[in-house]
Amino acid sequence: MATLPLSIAIQACCLNCGITESSKLTATNGFRHRDKAMHGFVKLDVERKLVFREVVQNFNENLPRHHNLKVYAKSQVSVEPMEQRFSTGTETEEIDKVSTYLFRTEIGDVVNVFVRKRNAKYTVNIEVPSLYLSSSDRRLVLRWGMYRADSSCFMPLDFKSSTPNDTTTTLETPLIQTSSGRFTLELEFEAKQLPFYFSFILTSPADANVSDMEIRSHRKTNFCVPVGFGRGYPGPLGLTFSNDGSMNFAIFSRNAESVVLCLYDNTTAEKPALELDLDPYVNRSGDIWHVSFGSARTFVSYGYKFKGNLLLTNKNNFDEEHVLLDPYAKVIAKSIPNNHGTGLKYLGRLCEEPAFDWAGDVRPDLSMEKLVVYRLNVTRFTEHKSSQLPTNIGGSFSGLTEKLEHFKDLGVNAVLLEPIFPFDEQKGPYFPRHFFSPMDCIGPSRGPVSAVNSMKEMVRKFHANGIEVLLEVVFTHTAEGEALQGIDISSYYHVNEVEDLEARNALNCNYPIVQQLVLDSLRYWVTEFHIDGFCFINASSLLRGFNGEYLSRPPLVEAIAFDPLLSKTKIIADCWDPHGMAPKETRFPHWKRWAEVNTKFCNDVRNYLRGKGLLSDLATRLCGNGDIFSDGRGPAFAFNFISRNSGLPLVDLVSFSGVQLASELSWNCGEEGPTNKTAVLERRLKQIRNFLFILFVSLGVPVLNMGDECGQSTGGSPAYSDRKAFDWNALETGFATQTTQFIAFLSSFRKRRSDLLQKRNFLKEENIDWYKSDQTPPRWEDPSRKFLAMRLKADEDEVNQAGDESSHSWGDLFAAFSAADHSETVVLPPPPEGMGWLRLVDTALPFPGFFSTDGEPVVRQMVGLFAYEMKSHSCALFEARSL
Repeated sequence: MATLPLSIAIQACCLNCGITESSKLTATNGFRHRDKAMHGFVKLDVERKLVFREVVQNFNENLPRHHNLKVYAKSQVSVEPMEQRFSTGTETEEIDKVSTYLFRTEIGDVVNVFVRKRNAKYTVNIEVPSLYLSSSDRRLVLRWGMYRADSSCFMPLDFKSSTPNDTTTTLETPLIQTSSGRFTLELEFEAKQLPFYFSFILTSPADANVSDMEIRSHRKTNFCVPVGFGRGYPGPLGLTFSNDGSMNFAIFSRNAESVVLCLYDNTTAEKPALELDLDPYVNRSGDIWHVSFGSARTFVSYGYKFKGNLLLTNKNNFDEEHVLLDPYAKVIAKSIPNNHGTGLKYLGRLCEEPAFDWAGDVRPDLSMEKLVVYRLNVTRFTEHKSSQLPTNIGGSFSGLTEKLEHFKDLGVNAVLLEPIFPFDEQKGPYFPRHFFSPMDCIGPSRGPVSAVNSMKEMVRKFHANGIEVLLEVVFTHTAEGEALQGIDISSYYHVNEVEDLEARNALNCNYPIVQQLVLDSLRYWVTEFHIDGFCFINASSLLRGFNGEYLSRPPLVEAIAFDPLLSKTKIIADCWDPHGMAPKETRFPHWKRWAEVNTKFCNDVRNYLRGKGLLSDLATRLCGNGDIFSDGRGPAFAFNFISRNSGLPLVDLVSFSGVQLASELSWNCGEEGPTNKTAVLERRLKQIRNFLFILFVSLGVPVLNMGDECGQSTGGSPAYSDRKAFDWNALETGFATQTTQFIAFLSSFRKRRSDLLQKRNFLKEENIDWYKSDQTPPRWEDPSRKFLAMRLKADEDEVNQAGDESSHSWGDLFAAFSAADHSETVVLPPPPEGMGWLRLVDTALPFPGFFSTDGEPVVRQMVGLFAYEMKSHSCALFEARSL
């Protein structure tokens, strides 16, 4: 194609590439890129192609519209961009991609804009197919400028001067009219000037007595297209990478009037190197703001600014200049202090998630009734120097891997990790800032990538050893400050002043966008980290509707229950509230899928062992919590615990019971705090054994708490903040030795007698009997009664299913529980024919004799009568075996 080029060097406006105090495009004869001064004029090589007669026809035939480019415009949309490959065999330069934009003018005409990447440069082609012009000379001029921020308005217009040394921010360039009446113009830009918005209007010079006619979009605004970056796509949310390395950013904000993408080229930079204002008509689809880039170039991290009056509430005077973290960022890192009293600022990293080889990983996929769970804090578990781990391993996911044998020694087959999301470091892990990445400080090198990789390696290693990994998650509230508040507080949070929800930064969990955030996060942890299940903290708040009301069928809870992926994991509701440090009594909707952390078990067992509970309450907990789980679920849906990471640890439950600890239902066994009295110490030791014994012989899932096996204390403080790092030296003490061995015995015994103790369904009425010490029926509601015994009758079919060759020798179980302060002679029922009773546990006996795998025979007192003397505050277990 023959052309007659006319190259014109036009002095252009200057681009502000990092000075955020004046983010608009301003013209000057020199500009500064961050801290590096660059002087001189910025030249734009603008080539107007003047084409005549037959050349014009040839030019028109090679316009993009003749290469099957399809452009769609809806009646309510002023611009409809479309990206696709475009190339012709006659072109000598390489054209990588064309972005096509179609505008409607305010007078009903059409304007086409084509943005091409050609080699290392970008060209902008403006085409006006037909236009009604009132002037006789039918000339059309483009008034244009470039900017990177504040896309809500065009740059200030100043057309009075056109001298080469003038510093105006806009330029005028005439369009060329072809023989067919079409107006065209091509502008070329260097790659170093990218990215920017190209904004323009069309003017038609009129007669001397008439002012120029200005032509704008049908919205009466300037025409605007992005150059050097794309419109992007509204999904998926967050930062995503294409196979060619291009990046797409997408974020939700319904009430933002303006969104600014902030890019940093240094992790220690206080201010972004580039701020790019997203055009609400080009970079927004519904409530999703989006933009795409061909590559990250020199940028390493990103965040967003959000502006708009609707983002503010009476209690949310959020600074619009805060740079906020993308809620969907997968790799995040701490940046510089944010100077707002909330610690370090988090930014998303401009990198793909590190690849990980999951080959050979097989999920244990344990049934719920088989679980023995150990709750722990990843950092505190191995950060103490007594762990004897290198400083870069201690307190990390890799530290858990190094201590794998400890879990195996206890007989644990599932670990429940306290929240690992980035959190408010002043309030603790139950006040999250983010939901898609682990806290970077839990990685071996204390970096985001090492945290991700080491966590995946830990999960794979645990799976290889038959141990599942469960996560505690908090989706009901966030930390204060720079979490989701500045993105769109009225969409993400309760702001209608229902009770104290607003003051708690309570998330509006059943609002569609928050529901999507929660589901996406959960799916991400299952697919990318192979997590086996989730425990939802403060689960009662998941039931709240838009206005704070309690819903009988909360959409989020139901969606999790029936999600094709999540329904295959373990989902557990924990109604403990981190704000009040107390559980809430809630009838939780479950759809036969949701398990629950069983606070009633904890309270009733504590009450019984301190001598203030009813026998009926203890019996209910022992046989599976039918008052809670008989509604279509079963005992396996009860996650039972004695102590947890808030409240008193196990050793303090038997050592402190002051007035201020009334809600803990503890008993100091005769003296408050530390003591040297032998009788008190022995009583405390028996009570600890009693708690563990009842936990493991009850139907349901036993949940152990970190540190209880070695007697770690908070000095009587129930505060979570007073929990200490795990002291590995304490495992060498006599107390820890006998306690860990007792837990291992109970875990093994529970597995061996799974026919009676690991049941998914409730025991049949004929398979369980209840007794007083003299074999008479218990007086259930008499608060003065402190003794209860139960007999679990072995179902022969279920015993044979255990698969052990010696299973035929296992018979009934007889367990006795005494909270009395005196000894009690217990009469055992006659064993099955051909069998005798063996004592396996007596918590009142000294170590190592208080538990035994082989068992000690119970001496027959007379024909058909077996009796056993139990000490005060003790429990005992007997098993019928073949003689």
